[in-house]
Amino acid sequence: MDIVYDVFVIAHLLGMAAIVGGYASVYFGGGEPRVSEVMVWGARAQIVTGLILVGLAESVDSLGKDPDHAKIAVKLVVGLAVAATAEIGRGKAKRGELVPALTHAAGGLAILNVLVAAGWN
Repeated sequence: MDIVYDVFVIAHLLGMAAIVGGYASVYFGGGEPRVSEVMVWGARAQIVTGLILVGLAESVDSLGKDPDHAKIAVKLVVGLAVAATAEIGRGKAKRGELVPALTHAAGGLAILNVLVAAGWN
């Protein structure tokens, strides 16, 4: 079961890399910042894999995990905000509306989620 858990940890980290990397590419790429499809899929992956990781940690005793529920709640709320701003921003971008504030919100909140994950002990 450790291998399954580790696979989902890797998928979770790849989702984070997609959001933050996608944000960095549109932010530093020049032009008007916009939410990319990579950011949207990264946000979706973060939520799904995060929920799976918590479910595995709670239900499989052999993993030896004891999740911090307060930290998980904060990360879930921030993750949902990232997904919402990314989905709305991408929808507007497809219609030709550029809303850089949504791009910065999605990227900034994703970075905040990384800080919560790494800094909250």
